[in-house]
Amino acid sequence: MSEKIKILYVDDEENNLFSFKATFRLRYDVLTAISAAEAISLMNQHPDLAIIITDQRMPEMTGVEFLESIIDKYPEPMRILLTGYSDMGAVIDAINKGKIFHYLSKPWNEEELVNTINNAYKLYVERINEKILNEKLMRSNDQLEFLLRQKLLS
Repeated sequence: MSEKIKILYVDDEENNLFSFKATFRLRYDVLTAISAAEAISLMNQHPDLAIIITDQRMPEMTGVEFLESIIDKYPEPMRILLTGYSDMGAVIDAINKGKIFHYLSKPWNEEELVNTINNAYKLYVERINEKILNEKLMRSNDQLEFLLRQKLLS
């Protein structure tokens, strides 16, 4: 991991955004957004975003609703839900609808969050590499099919 992992942290509390950025800015490339709308705007500008960490309880839309709304357009980034409330319904929704990698409670433990981010990034890299290999395999299959048809026609 020579380049810093690019992370988007979404939270409606500005103090949490400052705290997160101050804690992790040296280790990661941290982007912050105070709303889902701002987060989506940042995602459009940063297609290499690897990890999204979002608070669950936000005014316009919950973290799960935000994660669910971006799945089709942004399927690659790993998703982590962070909340100060132990709401089992939110956890279930996060897993089923938001396709989260991990659920953590606030206040976050720095070591646990670092481990979660690093594990999420490893899986992110594996999925990206798998996607690249699958695309190469599809091209190879198309080329092979073309060559076989040419042989059959000649």
